[in-house]
Amino acid sequence: MSEKKKILFSGIQPSGNLHIGNYIGAISQWLEMQENYNCIFCVVDYHAITVKQDPEILRKKIIEIAKIYLALGIDPKKSIIFQQSDIKEHTELAWILNTITRINDLKKMTQYKDKTKRLIEKTKNKIKNKDKLGNILNLKTKEISRKILSKEDSAGVGLFDYPVLMAADILLYDTEIVPVGDDQAQHVELTRTLARRFNKQFGDTFIIPELKFRKEGARIMGLDNPEKKMSKSALSELNYISLTDNPEKGAKKIMKATTDSGSEIKYNPEKKPGISNLLTIYSLFGGKDIKTLEKEYKNKKYGEFKKDLAEIIKKFLTNFQKKYNKISGKEVEKILENGSKKLKVIADKKIKEVKKKIGVL
Repeated sequence: MSEKKKILFSGIQPSGNLHIGNYIGAISQWLEMQENYNCIFCVVDYHAITVKQDPEILRKKIIEIAKIYLALGIDPKKSIIFQQSDIKEHTELAWILNTITRINDLKKMTQYKDKTKRLIEKTKNKIKNKDKLGNILNLKTKEISRKILSKEDSAGVGLFDYPVLMAADILLYDTEIVPVGDDQAQHVELTRTLARRFNKQFGDTFIIPELKFRKEGARIMGLDNPEKKMSKSALSELNYISLTDNPEKGAKKIMKATTDSGSEIKYNPEKKPGISNLLTIYSLFGGKDIKTLEKEYKNKKYGEFKKDLAEIIKKFLTNFQKKYNKISGKEVEKILENGSKKLKVIADKKIKEVKKKIGVL
């Protein structure tokens, strides 16, 4: 890595379906920044297992995510791409950081609250589908609610603690820039807090990373519900457009996207969240600012607007998937292996420094 360039770190979990919101919120920034930074891009597989995963599917998803990185333009000659679990120092540093992390730090994390809520909803649905438990649930007793539906029983320790592992991911490489979607801003702030806390207790060890995210398009909302963020783990496929969706399917999802009452194509997230979300998507994939789009579609109907956007998305998916399908699994494995080899030297040096500071080495 170049000594002059700042170090940038980011990563995506190999779970769910990577979608256009992930591309806009994070990966599109990576492409712009890999020319000017020493970039490290991770497939964060240990984060994925904070919720139940099928091992065979997870193995395939790890390769899939790396292929997506490459097909979207991440260049292994300019950036390092690697698999998190290949470098044991991530979990080792996470444990050390756990010792200076406070329970209250983690209880503040909104993503934990949101994911726990989703787990509770899944638990409820499972119960409703089983007559015996369904009958028990109908009793509506406090004990059943506590045992089956409480967040303490639904969520695992890993889900609660994974922001600390994320902090370790970042701090292990003296990261200076973290480009992520705005939903991860709170986790990066925790990373900054832990770095300061460690430095104060043990002496200067970690660089305090800077959060960088795109304001426009940082949060793409669900196509089926524009008041909630687009999610790769959403129960309905109509929520998102996966990067691996058939292009025709992606276009149809745009046509089915929720819009608002009235017909004016105007950007107003509070009063018109549906069309505002589609305007943001159109702007970022079509290369036109929102004001220009508003002028172009003045006095035109939602249907015409959505039809044009559907064609843009269709073209994007077609071009992306041509590149994606040309990349072999063996090629990906080699790139991940080479990336890990480069980083192991850095990780080993940093963890030894940390161990000396805390007195175990």
